[in-house]
Amino acid sequence: MEVSLRRRQFITALTSAAAAWPLAAHAYEPDRIRRIGFLTAGLSETDPESLARIGVFRQALRDLGWVEGRNIRIDYRYADGDAMRAAKVAKELIDAQPDIVFAQGTPAATAVRQCTLSIPIVFVQVPDPIAAGFATNLARPEGNITGFPNFEFSLGGKWLQTIKECAPAVNRIAVVFDPANPSWTAYVRAIEPAAPSVGVQLTPTGVRDAADIENALNAFAVEPNGALVVVPSPSTISHRERIIAMAARRRLPAIYPYRYLAVAGGLVSYGVDLPDIYRRAARYVDRILKGQRPADLPIQPPEKFELVINLRTAKVLGLTISPELLSRANDVIE
Repeated sequence: MEVSLRRRQFITALTSAAAAWPLAAHAYEPDRIRRIGFLTAGLSETDPESLARIGVFRQALRDLGWVEGRNIRIDYRYADGDAMRAAKVAKELIDAQPDIVFAQGTPAATAVRQCTLSIPIVFVQVPDPIAAGFATNLARPEGNITGFPNFEFSLGGKWLQTIKECAPAVNRIAVVFDPANPSWTAYVRAIEPAAPSVGVQLTPTGVRDAADIENALNAFAVEPNGALVVVPSPSTISHRERIIAMAARRRLPAIYPYRYLAVAGGLVSYGVDLPDIYRRAARYVDRILKGQRPADLPIQPPEKFELVINLRTAKVLGLTISPELLSRANDVIE
């Protein structure tokens, strides 16, 4: 009995050790170059914002001792807002057998996850990982994927409240989203409950391309007292200059999810600090390359949020922003 018990314990220990061998071996091969697959869903290779995010990610890795050309290689792929292209380039990345994949956005993370259940994946900018099917428990993902959402559901109400503070006469709000992006339902669900208390009527407005944006915003602006909530998606981000220009031309106050959209001329932005989640994601990449499993790294909510107000745009729209709102802003563009 005792011999049999010891034999079972030895086999169990051997099996557990074997399962950990690949990651453990990687952790103790300092001269081996690790391969990171990097897939972004919505921004093109030359988009300045794409380059800025990649720069933050690379710098965070350098700070942790990972330097391209020395001990890591990063293979970059861009889906350019095309779901079919995302599937194609995700397969290319996985076929190359990287040590880990970094995926930006729900379409990118979904495409990679459909290709592998074993290669570790770290995502950013996925608003609802549970709805996306990446986990059932944020604290214990229990699979090969973990990461950092760009959204918490209280943001929906804050978007409505903030645009109402900027433009008190507003009673109609178009929620602008990309219907091809599966995350749009999470944003709309978060916004809808707050509409009655803010005193606005919502108009869900799906846009896929430049023509959709022109037609939808021109039609919405026919009636007075309208405003926009622009939710993040490959389409709305890649066509951000057109949306910002249309909002100014049709005198539609608009709130956006990220700082750089207010800097580019949007009236106001409120959302997560994107560089912060890219830096945090780099730390997860580091920990996984050193032997930890994605299943042991909790999916972490956003920690830092930014309110940015563009007073130049407010002046163009004929709006006076209250001192109280300005005092709450992290940045004011004058």
